[in-house]
Order: sequence, then structure tokens, then C-alpha cells
Amino acid sequence: MSDSSKIVRTRFAPSPTGYLHVGGIRTALFAFLVARQAGGQFVLRFEDTDKKREVAGSAEHLIASLNAIGITYDEGPDIGGPAGPYVQSQRLERYKEWAQKLIDQGRAYADPYTSEEVQAFREQAQANKQAFLFRNYRPENPPAWDGTTPLRFKSEPKSYTYHDEVMGDVTTSPEVVDDFILIKSDGYPTYNFAHIVDDAEMNITHVIRGQEFISSMPNYLALYEALGLELPVFAHMPHIMNEQGNKKLGKRDGAKDVLDYLRDGYLPETMMSFIATMGWNDGTEQEVFTKEELIEKFSLDRVQKSGARFDEKRLLWMNGQFIRELALDDLWGRAVDFWPAEASSADEEYKREVLALAQDRLKTLADLPALTTFFFTEPTPNWALIDDNKQLKKLDRARQVELLQAAMQAIEVSDFTTEALQITLNSLLESTGEKPSTLFSLIRFALTWAPFSPGLPETMAILGRERTLARLASAITAA
Repeated sequence: MSDSSKIVRTRFAPSPTGYLHVGGIRTALFAFLVARQAGGQFVLRFEDTDKKREVAGSAEHLIASLNAIGITYDEGPDIGGPAGPYVQSQRLERYKEWAQKLIDQGRAYADPYTSEEVQAFREQAQANKQAFLFRNYRPENPPAWDGTTPLRFKSEPKSYTYHDEVMGDVTTSPEVVDDFILIKSDGYPTYNFAHIVDDAEMNITHVIRGQEFISSMPNYLALYEALGLELPVFAHMPHIMNEQGNKKLGKRDGAKDVLDYLRDGYLPETMMSFIATMGWNDGTEQEVFTKEELIEKFSLDRVQKSGARFDEKRLLWMNGQFIRELALDDLWGRAVDFWPAEASSADEEYKREVLALAQDRLKTLADLPALTTFFFTEPTPNWALIDDNKQLKKLDRARQVELLQAAMQAIEVSDFTTEALQITLNSLLESTGEKPSTLFSLIRFALTWAPFSPGLPETMAILGRERTLARLASAITAA
């Protein structure tokens, strides 16, 4: 365990092999929160030693994703830092130096076998109904390592016990410790070797990553021991599960590019709060957290051991909560790319009025066109919306028209403030004997011809008397 007096340094070390989805973001976020809470440093590092899987543009995309969510780092490939380089392919000489230490200690050797020979060993172990362990086929007199063949760790199998901040105390078996590859024949280190060297050189105190690495911990612990390195704090995150909770979240289940959520109208604050609370809570009933609250309250010991379910409905609900809390000026700036095309020629003051009215109904910024287009263009009457409504289809067309005519007469003589219009509408309920869900829905459809819209008196107040009456008349004519 790391000395508690040390400056806390955490890292996020993705491979640039594609976009960053919620699982990767959560690992980054938890590492970020641990560092920020302790007044330490958060480091971004790219583990790009598997060149066959690298995707062009992925590194830039990963940086953009972290920045967009608000996960800022103190050192990294694009901003540098005292422990760089922060890209593994730029650190190859470092790995050779550490590898030489192991060779000098007799703890690493050249692997002289071809891939076909190794496969034959695997098949032999399978035929003997044994687990394949390379150390059982270790060459007796390996050649000197010249960099053209893989370099393997020479294991000394034993049991290890370590503490995981999420999983608790874990004891491993000597049977799973093996002679794994340190440096491949192409000169690049494996993850198993490189990340331990990098963490040591970068003084990383906390290693926070996915639970898929737990099975490799015995080999990691053997290597830490051979190199004489102090163990960092370990925390392995459980998987994020699909909506049903029966399997790990995959691309088909919604593990999409985190930037796509922002393009779809989700706020960065929402994504941070939602991702943090997948598998973690502070022990209270609080569900929505600001960045500052997360930094204050987060702790690894409250991360659950079991998988966390990805709940799209909860994400949508949470986004609505954050949108409602925004100051109008802030919302105005964020909504700039989400207005309907019909709003392009409208003046700013009018658009701000519309935005203020729509704010309470927005679940995502992308809902803005559906909730506001009818404020900027005259909608075409569509009585099918009324005929498909459970309440309104109980009325015949004559009664529907009669109610709209009564509404016109009452609204024509009303003051056009929200408060006055609400009083007028309430009086209409008394005089017509209809329920609010019936009468108000009918008038709302006649004014907007939209499945969703803001409050009725507020909508009429913004439309104004002339347009409100004209739309009611148009609806009656089209009936």
C-alpha cells in the first residue's frame, strides 16, 4: 500500500483504439475524483503498444471526450508534464532499461520458440487436460536476448494477498502465475509490463481500472516484487451492465460514443453525475450531484462490487433536472445549435421568451424543435392528433368545434397575460363542464398541432391575441 503522506497521483490510460464510452469515462472520472479530492494530480497516458488495433484520430477523440465532460487532467500527451512522454510508443527505451534490470537479475529470458511451437505446447496441455502455462515449457538454455524474439518474465510462482479498495482482500493462487511476455518481437512492450513501468516512473499512487484486469493481478504482483516496487492502491471497477442487468453493456445496448450524448442534447454535467452514480452513492437519498459535490463526497469504499445497470430513463430524467437548474443566459448559450430551422429569422428577445417557457419541459436540448417550432411558423391543422387522443376522441366533431368556438369567444375578450388567460381558461371549464385534460388538450392541439408543448396560458401569451385567435379559427375551418 502506498504511503498516505505521498501526493495522490491517479491516471487514466486508455488505448487509442476507438471512441470512449461510458465504461471508460467512469474509470477516468473515478480516478479524477480521487485525485481532486486529495488535492493531488490526475494524469492522462496513452497505451498504444498494440499498433494493429490503433485507430487513426482516436487519441484526439479521447482528449475531446474528457474535456467535453469536464474531466481535466494535469499532465498528458497534449499538455506535457514532468513525467513524460505520456505515450507508450515514445517510451520504448525506458522499457528496455527496465527489462535489462530483470535480465541482469535472471528474471527475464529470450523466448526462442516460434508461434507454431507455442501452439503445439498449448495443444499438448489440452490433450493432457491441463491448463497451459508457458513456464512448464521454459527453455533450459535460452539464447541471449537481442530484441528479435519475445522477452519473457521468469516467474517464481507463489501465493499473493492484496487489498482492493472495491473488492476487498484478495488472495491469489501460485498456479496462475506464469512466464508472460514483457517485450514483443516487434520491440513494443506488452500492457502487462509497460503499465507497471509507467506507473512507477510517473509516481502513480492509485491504480483504478476495470475488473477485467483482476485475473492478471497475480502476474502483476510477481512483477512488482521482482522489480522491487511498492504497490499502489488498487481499485477494480465492476462492469457497467445493459438495461436489463443481465450482461456487460455493449455497443448494441447503448454503449455509444460519449460525445454522441452531447450531440443528442445531454449536458456534460448530466453525463458526469449519471456516470458517477452508476455503481456509487454517498449513502444518502441524493441522486443528482454537481462536479463540486462529487469531488467532496466521492469515495472508493462506496463503489458497489456488483455490476451497475445502465438506465437510459434515469439518464433522461437527470438531464431534465440539470436543464431546469440552468440560468436562462446559460441555457441560451447551450441551445444555440438546437433551435429549429424556422427560428433562424426570429429576433433574440422573442426566442428567449420561448426558451424560458420551454425550459421546464426540456429533457434534452434536442427536444427544443418539437417543443417550439410552432412558435416560429404557422402549423398545418392535423385533426388526426385529436382523433388519436384517448380523451378527445370521446367527443364528436361537433362538440369539439363547439368547444373551440367557446374558447375563441372567451379568449377574445381576455387580457393577454399568463395570469389573466389562466383565469379565462378556468372560467371556460365551469361554463362548458369539461375536464381540464379534455378542454385544455383540445385548445392546445388547435394552437400548436404538436404532440407536446409548454403550458397553455403561457403559450397563448407568447403567441399573442391575434395569432391565437387566427389558429383557433383555422382549426375550426379544417374540422
